[in-house]
Amino acid sequence: MKNYPPRFKADAVALYQSRPEATIRQVAADLGTNPETLRNWVRAAGASRPRGRRAEVPTKPPTPLEAENAALRKKVRELEEEREILRKAATCFAGETRW
Repeated sequence: MKNYPPRFKADAVALYQSRPEATIRQVAADLGTNPETLRNWVRAAGASRPRGRRAEVPTKPPTPLEAENAALRKKVRELEEEREILRKAATCFAGETRW
């Protein structure tokens, strides 16, 4: 468990407040901290932002190319997970030979 100095905590909360388009998860990733840790600091500081969808950022439907890229990225992640599972299984059973 890391112990962060008070100045770092205050700067992290200020950064979160200064970036209304960013989520706690995104800011925490930028800082290298756990999102729940940052969320606790924000709550302790009494900082808040409006909940729900932000009106400032209009969402557009993805173009066909973007949708296809997203689907392909998802498929790549699934295949990588399957490959890793098979790799672990092969390592596990490499010592056992039953004929």
